[in-house]
Amino acid sequence: MLSTLSRNFARRSVSVARSRFFHATQFAQEKLSVEGLAEKVDLNGQNVLMRVDLNVPLDKADDVTVTDDTRLRAVVPTTKFLLEKGANVILCSHFGRPKGEIIETGKNGRLNPVVKPLEGLLGVPVKKVNDCMGPDVEAAASSLDKGEVLLLENTRFYKGETKNDPELSAGLGKLADYFVMDAFGTAHRAHSSTAGVAEHMKMSAAGFLLGKELKYLKGAVDDPTPPMMAIIGGAKVSTKLPVIESLLEKCDTILLGGGMIFTFYKAMGYGIGKSLVEEDMVGLAGDLMKKAEEKGVKLMLPTDVVLADAFDNDANTALAKVTDIDGDWMGLDIGPESLDAFTAAIAEANTIVFNGPMGVFEMPNFAVGTLEVSKALAKATEERGATTIVGGGDSVAAVNQAGLGDKVSHISTGGGASLELLEGKELPGVAALTEV
Repeated sequence: MLSTLSRNFARRSVSVARSRFFHATQFAQEKLSVEGLAEKVDLNGQNVLMRVDLNVPLDKADDVTVTDDTRLRAVVPTTKFLLEKGANVILCSHFGRPKGEIIETGKNGRLNPVVKPLEGLLGVPVKKVNDCMGPDVEAAASSLDKGEVLLLENTRFYKGETKNDPELSAGLGKLADYFVMDAFGTAHRAHSSTAGVAEHMKMSAAGFLLGKELKYLKGAVDDPTPPMMAIIGGAKVSTKLPVIESLLEKCDTILLGGGMIFTFYKAMGYGIGKSLVEEDMVGLAGDLMKKAEEKGVKLMLPTDVVLADAFDNDANTALAKVTDIDGDWMGLDIGPESLDAFTAAIAEANTIVFNGPMGVFEMPNFAVGTLEVSKALAKATEERGATTIVGGGDSVAAVNQAGLGDKVSHISTGGGASLELLEGKELPGVAALTEV
């Protein structure tokens, strides 16, 4: 049996959870869409600043080759729509987490690696500038002809970006009269390029990607086909705790994997060897398990794990029950017994949200759990018509790596944004758009 913190229970009402979620998604229908913008304004020859998410993973060997172009492909529909209307599209994005003040040095953090892939996907040249505001950028923007694409430099080279700095917002606002928000992955952040810039535009609209994400998540979560399940993985409890707490109000079953599980095991009094643990979260993990039991939610933890004697793909490995971890061993993936139980649980659910890997996915020897869970989701979709939503970089990469991207219902481009929607939060990048 899988470790289950639950009791037999009748299905509870989710009306409270639905009302909380409704506030976060209803306003998407009240905001101007990019199609609506094109109906209101002749975009021929107009500059449109488009916030996108080009934060793609690069091959660590050369720091240049894009290893997963999911987010680049997501940019295409709205960009092509605007180009067909004769607009000049000025693409704006962050890339990684530079600390600011390094725009004059080195290549790290620059958006250069996405230029060629974007040109291939869009079928047009992509001009790039080495800053995102200032006289030189303004000159490049004003010189655009009809139907051209200009890519700005990484907005996070400016420390003010993540603080919604008015100066940066105004600088971006000088480049265009219209703004399209199509970066769902950053819509939950009140940054200069996602929210502040909208104050300097004549109109601001939601792109196709943003509209699809909000509409899809609303349909799947605001009115799910029960039973509903969430599969939450990742390294740290601290980053997922608010989401898990919120999901207790919405889900019938929650499966946990990834490094975070060892904090829960420590709360249960188990030895964890040298596995990852957040000592300051142990008490909260224990509280969360009690809440799940009180609410009648199945909070399912693995019963066996794949151990390694080092954090290395080629480390010596062993299988162990979660009650038998000790010494210098560390858990890096969920075990086969747990996978069998997880797969059986997935087969019972009709609405499933998957966010976060089950193990150290970037190491092939510890990616089995994540890949097998991805296959179980695809099977649930194909064979039973279950609604399956995949979000989070590693989760998306796993599904695509397994060739299952078209086998699940929806692949979200925003892990954090989708999780905040599940929490019932308003997204600043959507709230800032023009009301219809």
